[in-house]
Amino acid sequence: MDSDGQGLLEVILGAYDAFQGKEIDYSAIAPKNASASAGAVKISAQEPVDIKFGYCTEFIILTEKEFTEDNEQEFKAYLSSIGDSIVCVADDDVVKVHVHTNDPGLAIQKALTFGQLSRMKIDNMREEHQEKLIKDAEKLAAQDAAKEMPKKPEEPRKAMGFITVSIGEGLNEIFKELGADYIIEGGQTMNPSTEDMLNAIDQVNADSIFILPNNKNIVLAANQAKALVKDKEIIVIPTKTVPQGITAIINFVPDADAKTNEETMLEEIKNVKSGQVTYAVRDTKIDDKEIHEGDIMGIGDSGILAVGKGIEETTKEMLSQLVDEDSELISLYYGEEVREEDAQRFTEEVESLYPDVDVDAHFGGQPIYYYVLAVE
Repeated sequence: MDSDGQGLLEVILGAYDAFQGKEIDYSAIAPKNASASAGAVKISAQEPVDIKFGYCTEFIILTEKEFTEDNEQEFKAYLSSIGDSIVCVADDDVVKVHVHTNDPGLAIQKALTFGQLSRMKIDNMREEHQEKLIKDAEKLAAQDAAKEMPKKPEEPRKAMGFITVSIGEGLNEIFKELGADYIIEGGQTMNPSTEDMLNAIDQVNADSIFILPNNKNIVLAANQAKALVKDKEIIVIPTKTVPQGITAIINFVPDADAKTNEETMLEEIKNVKSGQVTYAVRDTKIDDKEIHEGDIMGIGDSGILAVGKGIEETTKEMLSQLVDEDSELISLYYGEEVREEDAQRFTEEVESLYPDVDVDAHFGGQPIYYYVLAVE
């Protein structure tokens, strides 16, 4: 009798005993050394298991002639001689086969005498068991480590907090120093998703949370996250550039309420004129300007302001279109590809061009953009 038949017999005998009202001695199946007070018995992930037949073998025989009952009994007897856990079910011209064996090839060779094979699957059960032991051990180790690790004290809930999207190491530090609670890494080539926004919101323990997307392509994701959050007030300040985000958080007043701060930030970001200096990746024509691959472009809030061959000259040309008689401050954030000494020298040149305007330079560390700048 194969294992399935034996199992069915045990179920029938148990049902018959229950029908007769016979008491069942559960001690025969009770775990050894089980204490009366124990609620559960833990099984070690490292407990060795003796696997007699190592390969779980499954396939379907597409019979080329009638698969008779005698054929079925003969095939089952053969499989029993090379393994266990045998299933052999015939259905019209298809026979489904399952066996645990140490030599899958023998089972396959025998099956080929009845027809073609389909959906063959062979798994190394010893290997799978070992992988399970390793995973269980790693899980237990992680759980133990988590128990031993001192819990980080939860910060008290505050009235207002900030989430901002940033694009470089230096800009990240600037936002942190200005009071941002959570920074999402983003940028032109890696826009955060709504899920990223929701995860950030979950990390900030505040009644009202301001989100600074700092990119027009991220505003939608921020608003979608806002619509999904019910236990916190989410306020999206639609900053389209990093300089706008910096201006917004600089003008935050902790003693004012969330509504007043929202109105202030929305008003202040209108006074920021932003620019970004990068390179062209292909030939094109934008805003009536011929652009060739490798050209340097100065991009303003509403389009291409300057095109040239040099980074600094193109930046100066763009500044000439952004600075006016009302301008008071120029902020330069230089990227990861600009050396500090070059940025410092260029800052001095800008100061000489606009002596009545304060000029600040900071390491932004942003990729792609040589300079990100703001004129206020």
